[in-house]
Amino acid sequence: MLEKLQEIERKYDELSQLLSDPGVIADQEVWQKYAKAQAGLTEIVTVFREYREADRQLPEIVSLLAEESDPELREMAEEERKGIEKKKEELEGKIKILLLPKDPNDDKNVIMEIRAGTGGEEAALFAGDLYKMYSRYAEKQGWRTELLSASYTDIGGFKEIVFLVEGQGAFSKLKFESGTHRVQRIPATESGGRIHTSAATVAVLPEAEEVEVDINPNDIRVDIFCSSGPGGQSVNTTQSAVRITHLPTGIVVSCQDEKSQHKNKDKALRVLRARLLERAKEEQMGEVASVRKNQVGSGDRSERIRTYNFPQGRVTDHRIGLTLHRLEAVLLGDLDEIIQGLTTSEQAERLKAEVV
Repeated sequence: MLEKLQEIERKYDELSQLLSDPGVIADQEVWQKYAKAQAGLTEIVTVFREYREADRQLPEIVSLLAEESDPELREMAEEERKGIEKKKEELEGKIKILLLPKDPNDDKNVIMEIRAGTGGEEAALFAGDLYKMYSRYAEKQGWRTELLSASYTDIGGFKEIVFLVEGQGAFSKLKFESGTHRVQRIPATESGGRIHTSAATVAVLPEAEEVEVDINPNDIRVDIFCSSGPGGQSVNTTQSAVRITHLPTGIVVSCQDEKSQHKNKDKALRVLRARLLERAKEEQMGEVASVRKNQVGSGDRSERIRTYNFPQGRVTDHRIGLTLHRLEAVLLGDLDEIIQGLTTSEQAERLKAEVV
């Protein structure tokens, strides 16, 4: 591990020198490439240097303890020794996590798809609640969201809503949200005051670059139609809505929220690329996933991952057994504790797999 860390530090220092080279500075494309590479190494180099400093200090304190006869000074030195040992242990744990292979999609933007499941109109309203929750969370992270397509119900819910989340590390934090989200509450449509259980499914797809997914124009059929809003009412009279069918896979994507046909087509192609990338990833990982699922879960949309219980004001993530009694805050986008818990659980599983 030490040799690997030293090699990373050497690479980091080499990049630092390149970034101050006048020839590199003159070529902004190359400079940005090196800057991005260095930024990716900054955290692990910082932690490694802190670890090395603690490792250097520890023998000095041990030596002082052996030589010191004053009880008060010995007590102070002993406390310092314990503090350094604890810090060294914590830093070593951090280093092990930072050395784990990084998900190549972690820094990508995200395309999120939310669909109403069982529960009719109430499920569609819940899909809208999830959309607002993720939009608010994205806003707290300083990310940008953009609506790509939506299919509305008469009372303001969504049969389906697809949106882009754009920002550094979006996929790394949202990737565990894929699955079935269940809600327990008295629906607005229920006159008898009975608690109903409804559900919505969430899919989190890393946005694919054009170079990652090559779409042959001969493999798609593009249909143009008039867009519609809640209840099927016409949003505009021009034929600006776009439906793209990928003939080899049968994947269909529709976008109608822009007044421009060209913009709707661009959005539809972004969603199509993400779905094709996800399909390829699922095929590649299918055999592995069938053999072993980690604690956090496979990300399968059929898997129930979380319950939002309104009568008791609680949210439970079933994968890690985490229950929070602050439902309102979570729905307002306060997802940090849940996402951190899922991330920590995944890291623990990966570290265990490394040991095995």
